[in-house]
Amino acid sequence: MLENFQIMCPQFDLLHKVHQNRTNTCQTGHVDSDTDTETDNLLGLQRLRKYQKVPTNDQNSPEQKTNNVGQQANKQKKKKEVMIHEPAVLIEGVLFRAKYLGSTQILCDGRPTKASRMMQAQEAVTRIKLPDGETQPCTDVDLFISTEKIMVLNTDMQDIMMDHPLRTISYIADIADLVVLMARRVSQASPDEAENIIKKTPKLICHVFESDEAQFIAQSIGQAFQVAYMEFLRANGIEDPGYLREMDYQEVLNSQEMLGEELELFARKETQKDVVVPKQKNEILGMVIVESGWGSMLPTVVVANLMPGGPAARCNQINVGDHIIAVNGISFVGLPLAKCQEHIKNVKQCTAVRMTMVHTPPVVEVRIKRPDTKYQLGFSVQNGVICSLLRGGIAERGGIRVGHRIIEINGQSVVAVVHEKIVTMLATAVGEIQMKTMPTSMFRLLTGQEQPIYI
Repeated sequence: MLENFQIMCPQFDLLHKVHQNRTNTCQTGHVDSDTDTETDNLLGLQRLRKYQKVPTNDQNSPEQKTNNVGQQANKQKKKKEVMIHEPAVLIEGVLFRAKYLGSTQILCDGRPTKASRMMQAQEAVTRIKLPDGETQPCTDVDLFISTEKIMVLNTDMQDIMMDHPLRTISYIADIADLVVLMARRVSQASPDEAENIIKKTPKLICHVFESDEAQFIAQSIGQAFQVAYMEFLRANGIEDPGYLREMDYQEVLNSQEMLGEELELFARKETQKDVVVPKQKNEILGMVIVESGWGSMLPTVVVANLMPGGPAARCNQINVGDHIIAVNGISFVGLPLAKCQEHIKNVKQCTAVRMTMVHTPPVVEVRIKRPDTKYQLGFSVQNGVICSLLRGGIAERGGIRVGHRIIEINGQSVVAVVHEKIVTMLATAVGEIQMKTMPTSMFRLLTGQEQPIYI
């Protein structure tokens, strides 16, 4: 296998040296992933490079023009092709030659969709790619893609520019001959600093590359995720790859009932209640609100904590877990958390606040029907927190939400259970899987891990 890979990749000698360097680095205790500091340094170097002259030759000979036409034809032909790697090849890793154009940071949307991610990718291209006719600063690089990580190797300097674990990749887009790689930033802050970092709006680092094989690069990264998932299943004793059969999975989806209790609560007008909260002028309302979570029936905010003796607590009509539909006639449905917080802060001058609420318990009941382990649940977990969710999958239909903390699985508490045990419990669970979840911020407030900031 190693010999075959060396034949496929002429850059293997460089790659081998890189792996040697990474091994030595790991042995000396360094972390093999991009940190905030490394990212900032990279962006700084990029800004310096923009002011360097790049040699260019605008005069094209007839032979060059003919070659350009041929290259365009080849490019169009390639876009119609699909590259499929053997799983073993992606486990070892594949290399693509590309030009690195630059990097930028973009704010991470709390409820990202495929369309919003594509818009962010196009924004990154707009920031970095110069208009046609202008000289584009760039660096020749090799993109190394495997089921473990994505590395960017400087072709000339023979060193590592970037190293992203595959799990940190949020989105990959190919736009014509450009590739946009979007990754979450990895923080190496101390526990005290980490608490402040969590409160900041998260950012994505977006790298832009140019390559004739842009589509193949995007396909290879997608296949790397698929192979990594298959290897995870095999590691847990699941050998049958039949979960990939779409028709089979559609039957499971059809059998999965939509969790209707919450939908009924929001659909019925009588379940909505107008609450008038009397208060003193310049007195805060006295509550903490959090997002209901991506995947919830009604995208709004939830009461996570009440200030003892505050106006919201004194009125005895608001409870932790209640959904806020509107405040003083302003609808909160679909608004970002920051905007909802701003509206609540603006009522400080009022002597009475009218709130439209739906009383719901703080703990969300989840029921997922999974007949066999070969069917993916459709969500990912990190330390008990739901990180991502497959739209339209059995998990979403069963009530799973992004940003929620899993409290119980099939009646067993997982509050103090390690990450690996939770993953194993979910990976091997079949039949009707019952879970209890709540927004992570609410969980941290209730357990004293986070101090409330009342508004």
